[in-house]
Amino acid sequence: MYTMSNNKHRDQLIELVDVTRIFSAPGGAVRAVNGVTLSLPSGAFVGVVGRSGSGKSTLVNLIAGLDRRTSGSIRVGGLEVDGLDESALAQWRGKNVGVVFQFFQLLPTLTIAENVMLPMDLCGTARPPEARRRALELLDRVGIVDQAEKLLSALSGGQQQRAAIARALANDPPLLVADEPTGNLDLQTSDMVMELLAGLTRQGRTVLMVTHERDIERRADVVVSLADGRVVEVSSPKRAEAAHA
Repeated sequence: MYTMSNNKHRDQLIELVDVTRIFSAPGGAVRAVNGVTLSLPSGAFVGVVGRSGSGKSTLVNLIAGLDRRTSGSIRVGGLEVDGLDESALAQWRGKNVGVVFQFFQLLPTLTIAENVMLPMDLCGTARPPEARRRALELLDRVGIVDQAEKLLSALSGGQQQRAAIARALANDPPLLVADEPTGNLDLQTSDMVMELLAGLTRQGRTVLMVTHERDIERRADVVVSLADGRVVEVSSPKRAEAAHA
């Protein structure tokens, strides 16, 4: 079992026990995630790394409730996610998990502010005037409030990703998951997005990020390495660096 904590003894937000996800394929069953037992603390910036096909995205999707495990147990914030039916799972996810995708998945017919307001509308967490105020506050926090009334087509890739992060924070979720959020960005913009995500943990959020970024160890509190659907290493590079300082 892999368990990470820090000197503050943070509570474990995410707990997986012997989790397996099997997909059917023409060549036979594929174990995308294979017997993973893992605990991760709240308030941490967690990088999930591994080669293509190692199970990174599947693992994160299972934790976020975007996919269902074949066997095992997944608890997030003490709640057994797989004990929920589809309706309850969608409601839980809407209020507790913010998702940032590689290709942004913003709606092109809505303004940027309206995109950020959408999760609040879907979950009924704020009335329109309050939702708009919160959307503008979030866009200001990610540095693009001046783009609030523009459509998606008017924004650069980096601005779109910042808008996607603001949208993911709309319902103030304790957990934010990001699947290759810098995969389509240039180096400078990628660095800005990484710094923004890392900064969210200082507000008490847990950030779980699938990435190929080579400098993830410089930023992450915890790095989970996967191969063939299994966790092969969990490290705490910041603590190791501090110990050798």
